Amino acid sequence: MPIENIVAFVAASFLIALSPGPGTAMVLRQSVHGRKAALATVFGMEVGVACWAVAAALGLSVLLTASEIAFHALRIAGAAFLIYLGVKALISRSLPDAAPPPASHAFRSGLVVNLANPKLGVFAISFLPQFVPAGEAGQGVLLFLAAGWVLIDTVWYLVIVSVLHTIRGWLGRPRVRPALEKLSGCVLLALGVRLVLDPR
Repeated sequence: MPIENIVAFVAASFLIALSPGPGTAMVLRQSVHGRKAALATVFGMEVGVACWAVAAALGLSVLLTASEIAFHALRIAGAAFLIYLGVKALISRSLPDAAPPPASHAFRSGLVVNLANPKLGVFAISFLPQFVPAGEAGQGVLLFLAAGWVLIDTVWYLVIVSVLHTIRGWLGRPRVRPALEKLSGCVLLALGVRLVLDPR
C-alpha cells in the first residue's frame, strides 16, 4: 500500500477511536472495579470490532444493509442491552468493599456491546474500502486494514485503561466511585435510548 494511504488510514482510525461512545462508558464503569475488569472489557469490545471488521472485509456485513429486519432487530437488541447496563449501573450500590465482577462477565459485556451494534458493521463497510489503493482489490487488503483498525482501537483503549489505573486511588474513593457508576450509567442509558430513536 502507498504510504499516503497508510498515513490517512492510521489518522482516520485514531480519530474514530477518540470519539466517545458506549465503549468509553463501559471502560470507565469497569475501571471502578479494577484494571483486570477494564482490560477484560477492552478485550471483549475489540473481539466485537474484529468480527465486524472481518465481516466487512469478506463482504458479509452487506447483509445488514440488504435486510431491514436484520438491521433493526440487532439495533433494538443492542439498544436494550445498553439500557440494561445503564439502569444496572444507576441502581447499583457500588460499595467500596464489594467484590469486583468476574473478568468473564466484563468480557461478555464488552463483546455484546459491540456485536449488538449494527451501525458498527455498516460503518466498517463504508470506512475500510476508502483506503484501498486505486487499482488494487481483493480481500487481502481489506483484511489488512481490518487488522490495523482493531489494533489502533485496542491501543487507544489500553491507554485509557492505563490512565484510569494510574488514578485508581482517586477512583476508589467512597464518594467518587458511586458517582462514576451513576455517570457511566447515565451515558449508557442515553446511548441506548438514542440507538432506539435513531433508525439509521
